[in-house]
Amino acid sequence: MTVFDATPCILGEGPLWHPGRGELLWFDIVNCRLHSASRQWDFPEMVSAAGWISQDEVLIASESRIFRFNLGSGTEETLCALEADNPETRSNDGRADPMGGFWIGTMAKAEANGAGAFYRFYKGELRKLWEGITVTNAQCFAPDGRTAYFSDTPTHQVMRVALDSHGWPCATPEVVLDFTAQGWYPDGAVTDAAGNLWIAFWGRGCVEGYTPSGEKLQTYDFPCPQTTCPAFGGSDFSQLYCTSAARDLTNDNPANGQTFAVDTPLKGRAEPRVLL
Repeated sequence: MTVFDATPCILGEGPLWHPGRGELLWFDIVNCRLHSASRQWDFPEMVSAAGWISQDEVLIASESRIFRFNLGSGTEETLCALEADNPETRSNDGRADPMGGFWIGTMAKAEANGAGAFYRFYKGELRKLWEGITVTNAQCFAPDGRTAYFSDTPTHQVMRVALDSHGWPCATPEVVLDFTAQGWYPDGAVTDAAGNLWIAFWGRGCVEGYTPSGEKLQTYDFPCPQTTCPAFGGSDFSQLYCTSAARDLTNDNPANGQTFAVDTPLKGRAEPRVLL
């Protein structure tokens, strides 16, 4: 394990290895900031997740909208509103799906029970998928695009749902992993090339792997308790990156909020391009 970037984030989230640029992007939600290893971009409201559109453009979810953003020029274009009429909520975890859509969750800034929802943005349309969610997390997808995973973190469960040929849910979600007995909190997640889930656990300081059938694979530990979201990247997608958070921690551990990288024998894959 190495410290990829020592910049402490209050709430690090949304790591994305941009395959066209060969670099990692990630967010500090509370500080309204997008990071890369070489620079940062500040916004007037909280931002939390991204998908890549082209070499220079990414789609970003914020507390009030989904917009396209040019990493070089800094220009932006709003694509749609995202609970813009509710100042109590913000965006949280999000990820592109293999069909070119983008899944994004919302939640209350104060984490009020049931105030959030999961959405999918696809070819210009934003559709609400499920509401009554408290902390939206873990959106990731089987490599063939026919299965999605997600979590309402306080439930301690990771859900699975079948998708149709256009990437829309076509069945009732079911529990695939249940950590209630352990009291564990699944946060962000990503799948590898084989379809295994790699989940960051808030409060455990780790990313842990599971097969689609629920068999535990391996644990990667990090030197901070609030691990938030993993991503695969590097030249062969065998590096596992993980963001973390320093929010509400009162100790003087300098690792809190840093972004980490670990070389693995795993094989990830490039994140899908968002189709507009």
